[in-house]
Amino acid sequence: MKTYLLPSLKISIILLVLLSGLYPLVIAGIGKFTPGHGEGETVEYKGRVVGYANIGQKFTKDQYFWSRPSAANYQADAGAGSNKGPSNPDYLKDVSARIDTFLKHNPDVKREEIPAELVTASGSGLDPDLSPAGANVQIPRIAKIRNISAAQVAKLINDNTEQPLFGLFGPPRVNVLKLNVALDELKK
Repeated sequence: MKTYLLPSLKISIILLVLLSGLYPLVIAGIGKFTPGHGEGETVEYKGRVVGYANIGQKFTKDQYFWSRPSAANYQADAGAGSNKGPSNPDYLKDVSARIDTFLKHNPDVKREEIPAELVTASGSGLDPDLSPAGANVQIPRIAKIRNISAAQVAKLINDNTEQPLFGLFGPPRVNVLKLNVALDELKK
């Protein structure tokens, strides 16, 4: 028994030091080199912090780009998916209601043109990004309400589209909060 106990104790102590001490320090150190220096990237408008770039926010006014729906009601401390699958009647009812609402506010859009991300919640419930298609489908509504050209809105989306990391990892995406701040800053 002594033959196994001492090596097991040594390995446990080594792993405890590595995984409970050194690893968190290394990750915190790496975080200091990210936007926001490990504290989260804030988005400002008129000198005031309006949110975090990595946490989705609810936008429902027609003059703004709408965010992806949230199963957590956009509460960062409650971030989670709904765990409802595509065969769940409640889930289907929610998606159908979101489609109807979207079509009501976007009469120029056909049902089949609505990207799934605009009517289904993300896994975390706090996704801050849309695909360029999810933003582009909202152009007619925003251009009409803000009395600006669709080309201006499309250029704004294009200017705020983040490309995949190193051109390889992940799809192109548009941060909805940053896009809406840029929209408010747009000169007519």
